[in-house]
Amino acid sequence: MAAVSSPNPWGKINEEENERLMARRKTRKRIIIIAFSSIILVAVVVVAAVVGASRAAKDGDSSDRRGNDRSIYASIKAICDVTLYPDSCYSSLAPLVTSKSALTPQEIYKLSVQVAISELAGASEKFLRGGAFNKSDPAVEKALESCGELLSLAMDHLNDSLSVEKKSTVAGAFDDLKTWLSAAGTFQQTCIDAFENATDAAAKTAADHALNNATQYTSNSLAIMSSVVESISALGGVGRRRRLMMSSPEVWLSPEGRRLLQANIKADVVVAKDGSGKYKRIKDALKSVPKKSKKRFVIYVKKGVYNENVRVEKNMWNVMMIGDGMDATIVSSNLNFVDGTPTFQSATFAVFGKGFIARDMGFRNTAGAAKHQAVALMSTADQSVFYRCKMDGFQDTLYAHSNRQLYKDCTIIGTVDFIFGNAAVVLQNCRIRPRKPMAGQQDTITAQGKLDPNHNTGISIQNCAVSPLGNLTGVNTFLGRPWKNYSTTVFMQTELGGLIHPSGWMPWVGTTAPNTIFYAEFQNWGPGAVTKNRVKWRGLRLNLSARILSRFTVKPFINGDRWLPAAGVPFKAGL
Repeated sequence: MAAVSSPNPWGKINEEENERLMARRKTRKRIIIIAFSSIILVAVVVVAAVVGASRAAKDGDSSDRRGNDRSIYASIKAICDVTLYPDSCYSSLAPLVTSKSALTPQEIYKLSVQVAISELAGASEKFLRGGAFNKSDPAVEKALESCGELLSLAMDHLNDSLSVEKKSTVAGAFDDLKTWLSAAGTFQQTCIDAFENATDAAAKTAADHALNNATQYTSNSLAIMSSVVESISALGGVGRRRRLMMSSPEVWLSPEGRRLLQANIKADVVVAKDGSGKYKRIKDALKSVPKKSKKRFVIYVKKGVYNENVRVEKNMWNVMMIGDGMDATIVSSNLNFVDGTPTFQSATFAVFGKGFIARDMGFRNTAGAAKHQAVALMSTADQSVFYRCKMDGFQDTLYAHSNRQLYKDCTIIGTVDFIFGNAAVVLQNCRIRPRKPMAGQQDTITAQGKLDPNHNTGISIQNCAVSPLGNLTGVNTFLGRPWKNYSTTVFMQTELGGLIHPSGWMPWVGTTAPNTIFYAEFQNWGPGAVTKNRVKWRGLRLNLSARILSRFTVKPFINGDRWLPAAGVPFKAGL
């Protein structure tokens, strides 16, 4: 995630695009007006109302236009005006129009995703051949290796965003689509960021240029989808599901979930270092996981320290891994940036397959502070859960990269940016333990990487406890710093120890932060929770209502009530 050669001692990339993004950011008022007028006229079905928005809005002034062709292109322009890149949106979509009637937002959305897929496929093929790069630079070669995987993941998520399961509700479909499009954009940006460490300064520029259209088209698709969601929300949540509250409205468990919480879970395979199981290594046990299975596959890992780098691949769905305790079953390794491994590839334990659950396990990276970026656990897996687990490292311990994630009753230990990424992630009832960093460094708990205002991502820390691991005398500890321009982080209902610096937050570079960030503190307590001397950033909100902050709780933020009950993990749904 970061380069040692960076001018600041934390070694993260220097963001320079804030002014450009702010200048190009567009209001969504026009599309909301379009949607309102059409929904009033066409109130037969919710989806029909939404997809008819553009057509209805243009009926009133159609007499001023000559022919349907102008109406068609006008509808495209109206939709494209809500995106960050309206020019690329219009220029990429207008030539594809073959219909003789105005297109609906749904049709334009599908076209935009297809354009993004086509562009990414072409760009990836040329890009990964590396013709524009100096392959004699080991950092370039490693970056290209990471990009091969990242761009494949981006393509998977774009393809997923063209269709959702028929059983999904309207609201559920929107949640999924926004998540997958946000992840697709994150994968592409992570690829570009991988070139920060190249000796050749032109490498990142070349990567940025090669993927420029693909990243813009992905962003455009997300903006179009977001505008439709906002239109529906403005009408009071039309199409949203309602469910009956259970006897305990805050903790949700399905019958299957309750069974999973019982002590005697039947394991499909057992891993044991002493030879008492079928496998001695976790990576060998994973080879027996059925591909893309919708059935839960349980791996029991007996106590012991497993010195290996583990990957739960993207076609390994619904894996559940259970240990004998976070301090008893430990996966350990020491890959790190200084020794030549990019951040994205340095994880001791990396999860890509959706629906993953880990329980009672520890993940650690023993590289140490001097080795800079060294990830203990990374997850890109949608609907992944870590329950009663420990992530132990120094810089970049927990990489919550993308998609929807929950960490419940976990312990996270680290120094610089040790909870980072661009997932929609909630940490609930966790112990967050800053430790002593390298000389000249300060501890920063979070570094959230939201790079597009339409991403439905952020770090939400709820009902946790922040306390030092060891003596931190002389070390300033901050709640976080903004890795990207729309960095979004919330600390709420959390105990903050006296180790927290009175200013609370630290700039990425310079003395301030972009106005576009969203940082919030709500109902925290402890000596570190006093906010009178906090930084005076426009993006730091200290007096928001419970109604606004509730958006960052499990149920609305990661749609937890839809998928967590089956995971067998108790959780608090709201505030």
